[in-house]
Formats: sequence, structure tokens, C-alpha cells
Amino acid sequence: MKIVVDQGKCVGAGQCVLAADDVFDQNDDGLVALLEENPPSERLEDVRHAAAVCPAGAITVQE
Repeated sequence: MKIVVDQGKCVGAGQCVLAADDVFDQNDDGLVALLEENPPSERLEDVRHAAAVCPAGAITVQE
């Protein structure tokens, strides 16, 4: 699994951080910051959830 984030789309809602705080954070501007581009497979469900709840569609999960 590989995660791609588009900070240009991010609106800073922070839903990704709530879903997977070991994979996502927010930078000083409040935009998504990717902590782990290739997280372990046991995090897949939470990462998919983070992508699904992102209101801006700024997170893509490539499997």
C-alpha cells in the first residue's frame, strides 16, 4: 500500500488524523502531512477510512 496526499486539495478538516494519527498529521498551515507513505498492512482499514472521510478527497490509497 502507498498513500498519496494532495495538499492543494486539503481543507484542513483533520478527519485523517482522527482516523489514523500514526499515518497522518497536520502541518503548521493545518494541511495534511503524511507521516508514513507505506504504512504496515494492519493499518490499511484505518487508512482507507481516512481517505473515505476526507471531505476534499485529498488522500489516495494505492494498493
